[in-house]
Amino acid sequence: MELTQIIKERRSIHRFQDREVSLELVKELLDTAVWVPNHKMTQPWRFVIVHGEGRKRIAEIAAKFKSRRAENPDKAKEIGKKIYEKMMSVPMFVVVIMKEHPVISTREEDYASTSCLIHNFSLLAWEHGVGMVWESYGLMHQPDFREALGIEPGEKVVGSLHVGYPESIPAPKPRKSAAELMTFIDQA
Repeated sequence: MELTQIIKERRSIHRFQDREVSLELVKELLDTAVWVPNHKMTQPWRFVIVHGEGRKRIAEIAAKFKSRRAENPDKAKEIGKKIYEKMMSVPMFVVVIMKEHPVISTREEDYASTSCLIHNFSLLAWEHGVGMVWESYGLMHQPDFREALGIEPGEKVVGSLHVGYPESIPAPKPRKSAAELMTFIDQA
């Protein structure tokens, strides 16, 4: 596929086939995805890949987190079961973690670079028929989630990428053209 086609056809995928994604493929894609602009070459990112039986721990933590918000115990149990099943239906999680630089301007540049890395990964995966959705839910700030993934103080979870082969591909949503959003300044 050409890059233009990949960019326009890539979609966020929420439902996956019951099929594993090769760890070797993910490693290869991440090795390429890290080739992003990164001012000062801080390379602040690292990755935690959760797959196979490892998903159970994350699914349990997510179920517990979501069910805490329920009004009554029966509803909590129902919500917990639903969240657990939803998380277990994701073949692989790639959690992208960024070391937070003490200088705010560097931290912002690092966040932008890490975001570009995630997008590179999504395009590379799409080229191989693998879909994903970039999630940034409240769970990422919970101590038990952070502990389970070995996330240290001073590290930020930029995204939990749900990765797998698409069960279906949603239709594209309309985009405004760049021309509609441009301002031209041609005089001093």
